[in-house]
Amino acid sequence: MGDNVEVGVYPLEKAKELAIEQELDLVEISPKAKPPVCKIIDYKKFLYEQKKREKSLKSKATKVTIKEIRFGPQTDEHDYEFKKKHALKFLQEGAKLKAFVFFKGRSIIFKEQGQILLLKLAQELEEYGKVEQLPKLEGKRMIMFIAPKKVK
Repeated sequence: MGDNVEVGVYPLEKAKELAIEQELDLVEISPKAKPPVCKIIDYKKFLYEQKKREKSLKSKATKVTIKEIRFGPQTDEHDYEFKKKHALKFLQEGAKLKAFVFFKGRSIIFKEQGQILLLKLAQELEEYGKVEQLPKLEGKRMIMFIAPKKVK
């Protein structure tokens, strides 16, 4: 295969001669095929285009950042509203939100309050984000994840 080459099965020596004639490289594309598939191309140009393609794919991939917001089980209303504003800003910027209630000492007995707090947050941020993981107790923390909704 190549630009000025007729597609066909050639002996190795003939293929090398064709590549030298055109001042290009003979590159093996598919070694496992019967017979192996080779192409007459400029190898440096091929590598350059491949790197360029990979770079464009990498730039299109979205990078997910996770922002955290910490509450106590008995967080005051004003503090809650303040942190909710930050959570809203994070979701609008496209970051995932990890909201958690941290239980210190004996405050673990208020785990229902912590769950209610996180569910209230999820409900109030419903139009900006979607709950990925409902509140779940892990050690002294009750964690919930909210992913931003895609803007159309």
